Amino acid sequence: MKEAKDVPPHHTTQLLHNVMPSSAETEGENANPQFSNSKLSPLAVKIANGLQTSVISPSVLGGTIRLADLVIVTAFGFASLHSGGIPLASSTALLPVATALLLSSAFFQASDCYQIPLMRNMVAQAARMTIAWTLVFVTLFMAKTFGNVMRGLPGDLLIIWYGFGLATLLTARTLVTIFVRKWTREGRLERRAVIVGGGQVAADFIHEIERQPNNDIRICGLFDDRKGDRSPDIVAGYPKLGTVSDLVEFARIARIDMLIVTIPLRAEKRLLEFLKTLWVLPVDIRLSAHTDKLTFRDRASSFIGTVPIVDVVHKPLADWDSIAKRAFDLTVASLMIVLLSPVMLATALAVKLESKGPVLFRQKRYGFNNEVIEVLKFRSMYHEMADPGAKKVVTRNDPRVTRVGRFIRRSSLDELPQLFNVLKGDLSLVGPRPHAVNAHTNEKLWDEVVDGYFARHKVKPGVTGWAQINGWRGEVDTPEKIQKRVEYDVYYIENWSILFDLRILLATPLALFKSENAY
Repeated sequence: MKEAKDVPPHHTTQLLHNVMPSSAETEGENANPQFSNSKLSPLAVKIANGLQTSVISPSVLGGTIRLADLVIVTAFGFASLHSGGIPLASSTALLPVATALLLSSAFFQASDCYQIPLMRNMVAQAARMTIAWTLVFVTLFMAKTFGNVMRGLPGDLLIIWYGFGLATLLTARTLVTIFVRKWTREGRLERRAVIVGGGQVAADFIHEIERQPNNDIRICGLFDDRKGDRSPDIVAGYPKLGTVSDLVEFARIARIDMLIVTIPLRAEKRLLEFLKTLWVLPVDIRLSAHTDKLTFRDRASSFIGTVPIVDVVHKPLADWDSIAKRAFDLTVASLMIVLLSPVMLATALAVKLESKGPVLFRQKRYGFNNEVIEVLKFRSMYHEMADPGAKKVVTRNDPRVTRVGRFIRRSSLDELPQLFNVLKGDLSLVGPRPHAVNAHTNEKLWDEVVDGYFARHKVKPGVTGWAQINGWRGEVDTPEKIQKRVEYDVYYIENWSILFDLRILLATPLALFKSENAY
């Protein structure tokens, strides 16, 4: 398996030597609780264990560097003009700085200064930045010389701005190169892909991908239900790690970005079976179209270099969306903790005074991508009757629930400690509610009741959610109730926006009055 995209692919024998675990390594990994119950092969576990680090989004990295460039342009512009005695609030200062921002954005973009391959090459990067930055000031000098708007701007201040700005930009880009090279070696600036399918079709696709210049796809292995000559154990130097059902478990453990299905589009039945199994995963799903001579709409297709792929499922909350949601969660959750601290203290005191035992109740629940997290609640049951395993659903007039517990459950005050789960990063403010690992209806686990149940775990669970404000909260005693929850949760995931989150948060207090199912 390749360590970085600027390294040629390994031959099969070298690949197996690099990834095949020794007996000692296998024992050590099986001792790890994360892999102790895994049904994956030792080779698949070995590879999954090596894919635990998170990747860095190229779009987020490029956007961050772009913002840093604009800050440097602005800071040195105002500093240079201020050193010449020009008031910063005057048009003599504001106009050239605003013009420089627009020009630098355009020229840096036109020079491909935000492309990852260029960031790895310090000489090429410095040359392009110097040319682009010089063009900015050539334009400013021309505007000063031939126009009327910048006649009062001293030329020596522009030279100072140019010199210090260029030195800082090149210093910053030197640091960028150092980090980008480091992240490339660590495999953090790549899209980790798994091939679904095998045989010659998969081999042809892999060879096409590897021929693409500056390709950021790292193939981590193949999964296929077929055996024998139709799907050999090694395809184009990459190992087959298991079946498609094994892939679901593999993707739960490893940090995978993309599944590429290399089955011909004409194999419709087999294709639909695969997609039905895989769509619950929080990853991009693409179909290889290099062997199908079809033309797709632009919004339905994309390319890896010149290799066409069909976009089937997009990873929810990717890139800047995930950053925006996390920033929203941290800001609003911190504010809510401050504002609701008197209510939380009063609730904690009431719980403590009514019955013995801890104030907080901790329960294992499903989090993002089926990870098990520990969710906090105010204790609503008698301590000796607590049910952290959710073996018995709470019902109306349940004798295990205290008087205070009954009130805080109906009003959802018992959920307030989950704001600290939000700060920790286990929960989001808004999302599908986290269900207990053992949650069941009519002696059947909920993933057995609802087809595609685990699709609700494609994003972080939330303190409140779209299903809850639409009345689907409280006791789940029929299959229809959990079915409806899942339907609303999936709708939320597919239609997420910050405004949608805000709408749900504002509607939550009103929804608490509809508490007929909350006991």
